[in-house]
Amino acid sequence: MKAVLQRVSRAEIVIDGEPGGSIGPGLVVLLGIMRGDTIAQADILAEKLMGLRIFTDESGKMNLSVEDIGGSLLVVSNFTLCADCKKGKRPSFTKAAPPKEAKNLYEAFCGYLKDAGISEIKTGCFGADMKVSLVNDGPVTILLDTKEL
Repeated sequence: MKAVLQRVSRAEIVIDGEPGGSIGPGLVVLLGIMRGDTIAQADILAEKLMGLRIFTDESGKMNLSVEDIGGSLLVVSNFTLCADCKKGKRPSFTKAAPPKEAKNLYEAFCGYLKDAGISEIKTGCFGADMKVSLVNDGPVTILLDTKEL
C-alpha cells in the first residue's frame, strides 16, 4: 500500500463533474492499494499518517501531527500509484489490487481514521473521474509505503 501525503492549506474535489467536498488545513492523501495488501497494512498506514509530525509549531518547526492541529483529510483512491514503469513507455497497472479488494481496503483505511478521531474526513468516490485542487503548504509532500514501515 502506498500513500502520497500533501500538507495543504485547503483542497477540494470534484467527482464526475459535481462538487464532492473541500477541506481547510490538513492533508490530501492519495492512496494506492496493491495486490496482496491487507487490512493490517491499512491500519499501520493510517496510524503512521495520523502521527506524522509534519505541521509547524509556534517555533516554525515540523513538530505537530494532523491530529494535533485538528486538521482535515481528503482521501482519494489512486491506482496509478501502483504503476510499474520498468518496461517501455506505457505504465502497467497489474500490481494494483482488483477493484473490489481495493475498495474494501480503501474503506477500511478511511474507517480507521474516523474511528481514531480525525474530525473531518472527505473522500473521493472509488473508481470515479475526480479532479483534485489543492494548495500545497510548504510545499510538503511525503511518500509512505507499507513495505518500508
